[in-house]
Amino acid sequence: MSVDSGQLHEGRSFDPYGAHRDDPYSFLADIGETEPVFYAPLLNAWCVTRREDMVAVLRDDRNFSARDHNPRPAVALPEDVSRMLRTWRGAGALAVGSLDPPEHARIREILNIGFTPARVRAFEPTIRAIADDLVERAAVAPEFDFITAFAVPYSLEVICRRLGIPDEYLDRCRMWSEQRIELMMLQRHTDPDRLRECARGLMDFGAFARSLVRERLASPQDDLISELLHDGKAGQTLTADEASVQIPTLIFAGHMTCAEALGTILFQQLQSPGGWAEVVDGTIAARELVEEGLRFDSPLAGMYRTAVRDVVVGNVHMAAGSRLLLLYGAAGWDSRSPGCPAGFSPGSGSATHLAFGHGIHFCLGAGFARLQLEIAIQAIATRMPGLTLAPGSPPHHRPVFPLRALTELRVCYSGDEHPEGRREIPTIR
Repeated sequence: MSVDSGQLHEGRSFDPYGAHRDDPYSFLADIGETEPVFYAPLLNAWCVTRREDMVAVLRDDRNFSARDHNPRPAVALPEDVSRMLRTWRGAGALAVGSLDPPEHARIREILNIGFTPARVRAFEPTIRAIADDLVERAAVAPEFDFITAFAVPYSLEVICRRLGIPDEYLDRCRMWSEQRIELMMLQRHTDPDRLRECARGLMDFGAFARSLVRERLASPQDDLISELLHDGKAGQTLTADEASVQIPTLIFAGHMTCAEALGTILFQQLQSPGGWAEVVDGTIAARELVEEGLRFDSPLAGMYRTAVRDVVVGNVHMAAGSRLLLLYGAAGWDSRSPGCPAGFSPGSGSATHLAFGHGIHFCLGAGFARLQLEIAIQAIATRMPGLTLAPGSPPHHRPVFPLRALTELRVCYSGDEHPEGRREIPTIR
């Protein structure tokens, strides 16, 4: 028997910014047993927790729109800030993740050329060189924050090198990405001057993307931006404006989620009974560790969709215009799906996760991201076989839901483990 959404208007106290920030999934798994679709007043959205319901929505492009898939600020922004947030990419411009059919298909097809298996394999030596360089730099300290010393700079340098962005712009790309997060996920009133600073940063981000496109149009190089402008299938390429719109998203999504996943994977394995030694000795393969980390705590806990007409999701009637949050991370904890253990269990045959989404908006860089994560784990295990968690309180998550980002992850490493005495971890294909 279906339920009308009006009967559930009181909602549930799901607070991923506060009470449930570090562990949203215990709450979601518990409520999902009896109420797999529930209204969260704090998010002003219907939260969908079961895998089958999420997949059904993601396959239904006629009834659900992705145009408003990003989180919204919970408080009103100053009018000038709101205007800049709407127009920093260009008036009316939408990144591929916000496009619905039929506009989505052409842009997506061209973007895919940059992440074919052949192009990913060709870029693998560059990824390995970046990982080896950064892990060597981190290894000089007996204790360090893994997030700032490795995860973030590694993920950012890899995607920017693929795009062809010079290293001197890495810090600015990171800052612009953080400013975007601050505006999109604002939860309380903030100094308007700070908000204007963030908005002006996004305007600079958009201008930077346009300048890169102009340069590659005039002088193509061996990078992704040039491929999008010059190498499309059957002569199909992105226009200058279309390419400029996609670049910030490729930078943002390409490094934020990878850095977050690395932090989660390392933390979960370091605190597991077998510790890091199971990765070093090959008991747990890098690929198995990556897939379990993505299932257990997806770096993107969810994505929004909007009902374009009256719909039923999980036996709940929703009116047109209703906003849904598809909780990808909760799908990995769905007790009705096989291979979803409650604990972190790499190598146990975990179910296919939704960390990369599903349907037409499945992450176009999924293969690239998987390789990037595996290479990082291999490099760390090879260079730092004795890695452990630093003493102290467990790490906490930043209030940036639906992203799942640790504030820091302090680890210890004994510098007495010299490179000539370490075991080479086999490459996983």
